[in-house]
Amino acid sequence: MEFKVSKEFIQQLEEHIVKKNDNELEILLNDLHHADIAEILEELDFDEATYIFKVLDSDKTAEILLELEEDLRENILSRLSPKEIAEELDELETNDAADIIAELSQDIKAEVISELVDVEHAKDIVELLRYDENTAGGLMGKELVKVNENWNVLTCVKEMRIQAENVSRVHSIYVVDDENRLKGRLSLKDLLTTSTKTQIGDIYIRKLNFVNVDTEDVEVARIMQKYDLEAIPVVDELGRLVGRITIDDIVDVIKDEADKDYQLAAGITQDIESNDSVLELTKARLPWLLIGMVIEIVASFVLKDNESAFQKYSTLIIFVPLLSATAGNIGVQASAIVVQGLANGTLKEFSRSYFSKELTVSMISGSIISLLLLGYHSVMYQQYLVGMAISISMIVVILFAATLGTLVPLFLHKNKIDPAIATGPFITTTNDVFGIMLYFGVAKMILGF
Repeated sequence: MEFKVSKEFIQQLEEHIVKKNDNELEILLNDLHHADIAEILEELDFDEATYIFKVLDSDKTAEILLELEEDLRENILSRLSPKEIAEELDELETNDAADIIAELSQDIKAEVISELVDVEHAKDIVELLRYDENTAGGLMGKELVKVNENWNVLTCVKEMRIQAENVSRVHSIYVVDDENRLKGRLSLKDLLTTSTKTQIGDIYIRKLNFVNVDTEDVEVARIMQKYDLEAIPVVDELGRLVGRITIDDIVDVIKDEADKDYQLAAGITQDIESNDSVLELTKARLPWLLIGMVIEIVASFVLKDNESAFQKYSTLIIFVPLLSATAGNIGVQASAIVVQGLANGTLKEFSRSYFSKELTVSMISGSIISLLLLGYHSVMYQQYLVGMAISISMIVVILFAATLGTLVPLFLHKNKIDPAIATGPFITTTNDVFGIMLYFGVAKMILGF
């Protein structure tokens, strides 16, 4: 059953903190999952959160650190000595420990590393800190199980037992040669059903997916998602096995990428959170609003140039908001599907067949909308030629919006720009200007004003 934080529970904790009832605090919190405790700490002030953090054992608090919001984690760490921080990191896997150390200042970072008890653990963490955080090297952990292709099954089992002591979850058994180059993976079934004298080189599976230390994190996520992998090995430039990436690390990457794309689609230019300052929120949101304002001013000039048409055919102006909204929606729909296809790998570049399909869908949608619009205009205003002009203009604008929504994300992707930019205000405001120009252009051709 999922734990829910209540006001009564928080008040109970605060009372124990005031009275310094450490035993009572431990009893209340020890059976809770570390993610639930992190949620509780978010509800307390910094002093209270730090107090509880110091009461609990490091094997519990180490996992809690990973779940905390960055501001709270930074504040708690600032109140711990380098030795206390090192005690927390000794309980974590190398990639998680490296992530936390990377957030520390340079001076504290060196002190914390020097206080780590496990020397090999410290060496692995230092190695991971060399890699960019947005690459496979920055994501990977050093904990894994590997066997040599020249061992027999009996030796393999003995060595695996030793290695497994430092690995929380054994997703795969990797096979390497004498130079530690990745050769393949070993099936647990084959290991259990084969003679103890059999050479590993005779039974391991040579085909497996792997990534390089410099592979971008989003590409790692795409590969793991495509092949439904729980873990993937990481090799260096020489093909040597240096780590593995597990699904829990990739879930974070997918979430961060989805959050970023969602914000870009909404016209937010930088990564922000709801608890950021007013200044940070304004800086992230204002640029596209200003760009939109400038583009809409251009649209107003187009309307002004057609004032004479409004006097003669007044219903033309009535349907401008409908035209803008429809064109914007069509463009956003088209770009959203393209961006989704680029993200999951189903669409890699411009495809004539897909482009034709999108135009066909837009033509069908536009025709239905235009026919309904023609019928409505004919009944309400009895201006059949004007209604025809508005309906045909609508089809043209919808086709243009679909074309723009399909091609712009592909163009951005080809030029190494995040195509998610094209799913929000960019498409909407651009369609406004060109849509209104096309609308009056087609109407002028038909009505002759």
